[in-house]
Amino acid sequence: MSDVIITVRGEHEDRFAPEQGIVHISVKAEGRERGVVVERIAALATPLREDLAERKESGAISEWSSQRVSVWANRPWNDQGKQLALVHYASVEITATFTDFANLSWWVSDIAERDGVQINNVTWSLSPTTARATESAVAAQAVKVAVDRATAYADALGLASVAPLEIADLGLLQRNEAQPSPAPKMMRAMAMGAMDASGGAPAMEFQPEDIVVTAAVEARFTAS
Repeated sequence: MSDVIITVRGEHEDRFAPEQGIVHISVKAEGRERGVVVERIAALATPLREDLAERKESGAISEWSSQRVSVWANRPWNDQGKQLALVHYASVEITATFTDFANLSWWVSDIAERDGVQINNVTWSLSPTTARATESAVAAQAVKVAVDRATAYADALGLASVAPLEIADLGLLQRNEAQPSPAPKMMRAMAMGAMDASGGAPAMEFQPEDIVVTAAVEARFTAS
């Protein structure tokens, strides 16, 4: 019996507890005079930057970043269709990466009360070192699934062995597919939190979901 070509797909998925929480915040100010607005945004953002720099120095956070201040203006309209006087706006985006989630919770609870500060979201991820290791491990498991599947097909045909011909990320062996999907893929979790309904300062309670890492490969074998 001549060799048989077997083409299969292998998939694998694993879940990992997040190791980092990345807080995304915006600092905003507005007013009638541009100079006043610029001074206001500086007064709001500078304490945050200084606080994060101190936390980075002490090791409380792994990294942080701050974009340059953006300043723009427009003339808003009221509910009667009348254009109002010119209003100036300023904003700056800041991110901070925490590995201590209790520390993250307290920090977010504190800055959420500050004037002009908006918490956009918190995303969860693995550390770069862990991410590389888990992506490699999940991809290797996807290949094993493909080998096991091809072997099962060969056994069903009464063939004794399989030998690999090609292996590729999902879609790359299918020349007619216009948009191949690379593997592995990491799905980062978004923040799930709740504000304390009791009086006093708000307390953020985070319940991060697991990070889902998936991989899919296509493989072609000969069976004889």
